[in-house]
Amino acid sequence: MSKFTHFNEEGRARMVDVSDKTQSKRVATATSKIVVSKEIYEGISDKKMKKGDVLQVAQIAGIMAAKNTHQIIPMCHPLMLNGVDISFEWDTKTEYVLNIKATVSVTGKTGVEMEALTAVSAAALTVYDMCKSLDKGMIIRETKLVAKSGGKSGNYYV
Repeated sequence: MSKFTHFNEEGRARMVDVSDKTQSKRVATATSKIVVSKEIYEGISDKKMKKGDVLQVAQIAGIMAAKNTHQIIPMCHPLMLNGVDISFEWDTKTEYVLNIKATVSVTGKTGVEMEALTAVSAAALTVYDMCKSLDKGMIIRETKLVAKSGGKSGNYYV
């Protein structure tokens, strides 16, 4: 028997059975960064991008991605999420970096780490998509889980 939970006794992939797990409130927060040019920073900040309000569209994309994580990550369970919050913050000290943060919550039998990570990834990709006509050199960096609470494995904080 494999010590990895997503493999059966034959070593093949499986979706873990969570029916015996206890429901609890679970929350996860993930972050990502996208480095953009000064021109893109100014276009987003002034809401003058040709495709529209970049951050509003990225926020909606992140929420949709969190809700649909189970459709793109094979072993994720479909979850009835309680909430998804996406926020953006610029860091322009040395370069033009958009920090993206997603916090996802659920009351359920499995966590929402993948939903939070998927949300920030989709938001960053949406920023790229909406701005690529100005500069294809944007860089998506450091997508990571920064906090998680609830469930059997307990709390995790970076």
